[in-house]
Amino acid sequence: MFEKIRIALVGVLMGAAEVVPGVSGGTIAFVMGVYERLILSVRHMTPMLVADLFRSGIPFVWKKVDATFMLILFGFMGLSVIVFARGITYMMQEQPVLLWAYFFGLVLASSWIVGHQIGRFTARLGICTFLGAVFGVLVTSVVPVNLPPTPLFIFLGGAVAVCAWILPGISGSFILLILGLYGVILEAIHSLDLVTLGALGAGCAIGLVTFAQLLSWLFSHHREPLLSVLMGFMLGSLTKLWPWKETLSYQLGSDGRQIPLEQNPVSPQVWFELTGSDPQIGLAIIAVLLGLVSVIALDKLAFGNSDSTSAKTGM
Repeated sequence: MFEKIRIALVGVLMGAAEVVPGVSGGTIAFVMGVYERLILSVRHMTPMLVADLFRSGIPFVWKKVDATFMLILFGFMGLSVIVFARGITYMMQEQPVLLWAYFFGLVLASSWIVGHQIGRFTARLGICTFLGAVFGVLVTSVVPVNLPPTPLFIFLGGAVAVCAWILPGISGSFILLILGLYGVILEAIHSLDLVTLGALGAGCAIGLVTFAQLLSWLFSHHREPLLSVLMGFMLGSLTKLWPWKETLSYQLGSDGRQIPLEQNPVSPQVWFELTGSDPQIGLAIIAVLLGLVSVIALDKLAFGNSDSTSAKTGM
């Protein structure tokens, strides 16, 4: 029962993180020690399951895909997205510095957790980390586009965004943001637009199953280089989470709200000169420390983290 409650908590935290354009639910999954278990479960969700169902029955298939784990995780994640969407949107509007500072600390500490899974750090792994960091910076610097919010583009956006969702470091919601679909999806969540959410869900399902095959293979054959790339990717994505940003362009939400699209990190002093608002440096430092402490607490709660999960799943 405790394990099920822990998985539900992971789902809640992953859902809350995914609402923020810049924080990956995959980061939460990794820190909580369920990342590789999640990938292994998703990897088995292929058309071959139909043959397994007829040949071996429901209990075999249920156990093969770790269905109890998946239902709890995704169920509470979806509930969390619905519950926290308005609250986190409000925080992004009213207290952006503190919100970004908290997640900056969270991802910074999470990158250390990922690095801790690596054995002896070699020059080869250092190059992998560097390349991951460069890629993280490039992804977070992509100039946004505005795709038409048709079911086809929402399906394709979901397929791409879910790849970011499952990678620690950058969020699927950020990918939706640079595709110009973030405001559309938030509005669909608020209004329970089943057509839009259905197209998004279908795209996410296809993208997740496909990408999980690659990640599972990489974990099995190139674990330490992959972890090094992921650590670098998380460090590179910190530029997106820097609390003080100069906003260059916006996306207009359906309710008239301005959703930042292009942003450049600036110093607190420059931010004050641009906005005329208090940079809240002291509170931002406290928020960063809270993010660090949150990761440490999550790591302790995971009791064994990814190593125990790997042993359990055989990855």
